[in-house]
Amino acid sequence: MSTETTTKPTAPPTTLLRRPGPQELHPVRTHRRRRTLEISLAIAVPVVLVLLWQLAATQGWIDDRVYPAPSDIAADGWERAGDGELWPDVWATLKRVLAGYAIGTVSGYLLGLLMGSLHLVRAALEPLLDALYVVPKLALLPIFLNMFGLGEGPQIALVAATVFFFVWISTMAAVLAVPEGHRDAGKVFGASPWQMFRHVLLPASLPAVLVGARIAAGVAVLVIVASEAVAANNGLGHLIFDSRALFQNDVMFVGIVCVAILGVLFSELIRLVGRLLTPWAPRDRGRGQN
Repeated sequence: MSTETTTKPTAPPTTLLRRPGPQELHPVRTHRRRRTLEISLAIAVPVVLVLLWQLAATQGWIDDRVYPAPSDIAADGWERAGDGELWPDVWATLKRVLAGYAIGTVSGYLLGLLMGSLHLVRAALEPLLDALYVVPKLALLPIFLNMFGLGEGPQIALVAATVFFFVWISTMAAVLAVPEGHRDAGKVFGASPWQMFRHVLLPASLPAVLVGARIAAGVAVLVIVASEAVAANNGLGHLIFDSRALFQNDVMFVGIVCVAILGVLFSELIRLVGRLLTPWAPRDRGRGQN
């Protein structure tokens, strides 16, 4: 008696097909369209807000004595710029920011490299610097006034102290984050301490350092405005708060707009310098990069 066994035919394997999308078929065109959309949104949002502000002021929805229409602010700013009344305050603020930023960046970078490279130096100084970091920097202004007296010294010192901590922290963290494999490769090839710094630590840490420097640029403008409001007789900060005290709100908004423009230009300048110094680093993905 024979038995016959039947085997069921096996189903063919399932194949998943994915058709290429526009990004794969036309990458350049897709990137161009995306970039155009991002730029359009970046321009459209503030334009719409300004137009709504203009409409609200002209229609009486808001008190135009407190919140002047953007057209009035622009006209007053143009007039003050043409008469030469605005530029001395802009130059005073810019001069203090640049001087303090240079001092704070150099000192913060050098100390950050030292503390990131030498454990004993980091153990000795980090607790003290951490304690000073949490102190509001504007609270140091009376100390700087006692040290330097009235004039440019306290303003520059306050900006330098603010920038120092941002650059110091970013530099030390960037040096500590350099992978051990990079350091070991340098040791295997017999790199001297200078060669280790020049070819390993510097290129590996510089992108993160420049990010901290760009953040410090914006904070430096913020700090100098607050400082000028307290202990200066010129500058954009003095212009803003003095105009508010005199109820010249259109002049106050002119000063605020100048501060915003100054901060953006300064931050973008640091970004450009960073791209030139670190062409190997990935670009900021928040600016439309893939």
